[in-house]
Amino acid sequence: VQFVESGGGLVQPGGSLRLSCTTSGFSFSRSSMRWFRQAPGKERGLVASISTFGVTYYVGAVRGRFTISRDNAKNTVYLQMNTLKPEDTAVYYCSSDQYWGQGTQVTVSS
Repeated sequence: VQFVESGGGLVQPGGSLRLSCTTSGFSFSRSSMRWFRQAPGKERGLVASISTFGVTYYVGAVRGRFTISRDNAKNTVYLQMNTLKPEDTAVYYCSSDQYWGQGTQVTVSS
């Protein structure tokens, strides 16, 4: 099983990034997917989730700015992040069940 995140980087406040997490060896279409993030010195926390039926959930800090989506044909989950703030700086991980990716760094700074 592999979860591979990509799309992180350095962006100015107010900017946008789109994260991708491509999976293999995993029953993607039958699994809910989640994005987590971990900032320096803080615990890892849930950002957003999407069910097999496409039902989404967002934590309050990102609601209205982030959008989670999935493409079952590509075994990929996305996180579109708009109006980024410095407090969004973190390593972002995708996850499902007991599986995790290696993370991708997002830095929001001027």
